[in-house]
Amino acid sequence: MKKTIIISAIALCFSVVTVNAKSLNSVVNDNTLVSVFKVSPFCVSIAKGDFETVKKLLDLGADVNQKSNGMTPVMYAAKYNRTEILKLLISKGANLKAKSDKGMTAADYAKLHGATDAQAIIEDTLDKK
Repeated sequence: MKKTIIISAIALCFSVVTVNAKSLNSVVNDNTLVSVFKVSPFCVSIAKGDFETVKKLLDLGADVNQKSNGMTPVMYAAKYNRTEILKLLISKGANLKAKSDKGMTAADYAKLHGATDAQAIIEDTLDKK
């Protein structure tokens, strides 16, 4: 029921935006490349460190191993050193050995970004398994 309400609200927002959209007749002469990265709201909440939102999304059925922009949620938690969220994801069954589209694990992201606390948690968890 909650998912239906959330999806309906999102659909309504998109329909209002498209109804109010205006077309512009302009010519663009420059050749600029714009990269667009689509990251799920779940992973954005992890990157921001919003523990309550992450917990609610998990309770609503968010997949702890679903990739977003080539990375799993546990990789975002490791990259941004979100230790409490990392512990929560691990307790919910996050795969610490999964590899990103770049071939890196959560431990690799923690090490690359200097997230020593996250790296220690990951190493401790992997040692216990």
